[in-house]
Amino acid sequence: MAIKTVVVLLVGLVLASVHHAEAQQTKKIPRVGVLIGDSASSSAGRIEAFRQGLRYLGYVEGQNIGIEYRYAEGVDERFSNLAAELMQLKVDIIITSGTPATQAAKNATRIIPIVMTNVADPIGAGLVASLAHPGGNITGMSTLSLGGKQLELLKEAFPNVSRVAALWTPPTRGPPTNSLAEIKVAAGALQITLQSLEVHGPNDFERAFSAIKKEHANGLIVLRSPVISVYRAKIVDFAAKSRLPAMYGSSDYVDAGGLMSYAANFTDLYRRAAVYVDKILKGAQPADLPVEQPMKFEFIVNLQAAKQIGLTIPPNVLARADKVIK
Repeated sequence: MAIKTVVVLLVGLVLASVHHAEAQQTKKIPRVGVLIGDSASSSAGRIEAFRQGLRYLGYVEGQNIGIEYRYAEGVDERFSNLAAELMQLKVDIIITSGTPATQAAKNATRIIPIVMTNVADPIGAGLVASLAHPGGNITGMSTLSLGGKQLELLKEAFPNVSRVAALWTPPTRGPPTNSLAEIKVAAGALQITLQSLEVHGPNDFERAFSAIKKEHANGLIVLRSPVISVYRAKIVDFAAKSRLPAMYGSSDYVDAGGLMSYAANFTDLYRRAAVYVDKILKGAQPADLPVEQPMKFEFIVNLQAAKQIGLTIPPNVLARADKVIK
């Protein structure tokens, strides 16, 4: 009788264990959709920062959280279809980068929480009601327009710069990521002639480069945009071969061999996005989570790039740099 009892108990324990294992396997893990304007290679560092932020909070991709990536490869027109794909996958949260991506996600859903990054003016774009009280299903991090400051630093480093070409991409919708108007004001104050060059796609770069040579620009400023970021290696190569002092709107360009950049620390912004994901998964509503503005800005100088084109960075400018690549 005792043996039968033991057998029954053992069978019961085995069945309970099997049931528990099946329950663990079928338990739904949250899925995050990531919608980015540039390419996978261009955004690899920022994506890794996002993953690191998740790991710090206890989320491991493929174990207790799933991530679906969608890249527009610098073509804004792809966002609507990519957002629709994320809807079909029934993701729980969407991470977006930039205004066009965030607007596409908003058009696709007013229910699924959206955590934005790199949006210059979320209020002006109609994405949130206010920074303190976003309302709706969107929150996250905004950025600041830094074009004027970037031009000032370029002039400080190279006082002889008098004709600066500005590469930028007008947005398909919403306000520009970097205000060209702000740069024009700064150019006037610095007595710089500004050459505005719009770049909409890959076929526009050679035209822009020819125009820069024709107008004899002796400086270059590259405004941040997914369209331009995809081709940053091409731009950095042109600046080096043309011996042009260049200021970039993202540290990615300096990592690719560019001369200087002044920008928000985008890696930090993506790491912060993980905090929003954690809060939302634990029950917080996007409408109640204030939109953050960047707290960290970086001025980076690449002395290797300067040496390559025969330029000298003044000591006072180097002293202001947050990072110097030697």
